[in-house]
Amino acid sequence: MGGAGAVEARIRIVPANEAGWDDLQVILTGTASRCQCTRQRLGDREWYALPVEQRAQVLREAVGCDDRAVPDDALRRDPARTAGIVAYVDDEPAGWAAVDARSAFRRLRGSPVPWAGRAEHPDDDSVWAIACLVVRRGFRGQHLTYALVAAAVEHARARGARAIEGYLMLTGGAEVTWDELSVGPVGPFLAAGFREVAHPTKRRLVMRLDLAERAPQRP
Repeated sequence: MGGAGAVEARIRIVPANEAGWDDLQVILTGTASRCQCTRQRLGDREWYALPVEQRAQVLREAVGCDDRAVPDDALRRDPARTAGIVAYVDDEPAGWAAVDARSAFRRLRGSPVPWAGRAEHPDDDSVWAIACLVVRRGFRGQHLTYALVAAAVEHARARGARAIEGYLMLTGGAEVTWDELSVGPVGPFLAAGFREVAHPTKRRLVMRLDLAERAPQRP
């Protein structure tokens, strides 16, 4: 029989610096192509000032796809770090998640959503965030977002994150565009073990997973 399990068996998820830049661009279509997943990273003012081509260069330097093609004077990164993960289904590029230290996303810093009613320090690099999720048309409705969120958790854990957060949208059962849900729906985060820690607006939730709580227990 088919179903979610059959799809999961065909999914491969890798750090973005192990994916091809062209593969990532195949995923980022429509509004995501214009954004280049940089609005959260740059903040509104700088993002609006940049043309799409420069947004793409910012993303390319952050993720490290095809590092050999990046100019010598580009931003130098730790090769163990990259700003996201890329999902393949049957070796076709299908999904993307922006996951990095929360402090790397300037738009989050300027938004009330992550901070309302909480004693959190914006410069705490040990807290990571899943800032954006994109699933390519033709691969939606196959639980790929669940796989991306689960993989983002392990990606952050492997890089020393103490906790990871998401800033989700409540739909109230209404149909919304995928672009509106780029911050992610609630279901995949619940399935990965996140819990609600704040409800700053009528439609937004802050969910968090403290990774130490989920670490494997020693016998």
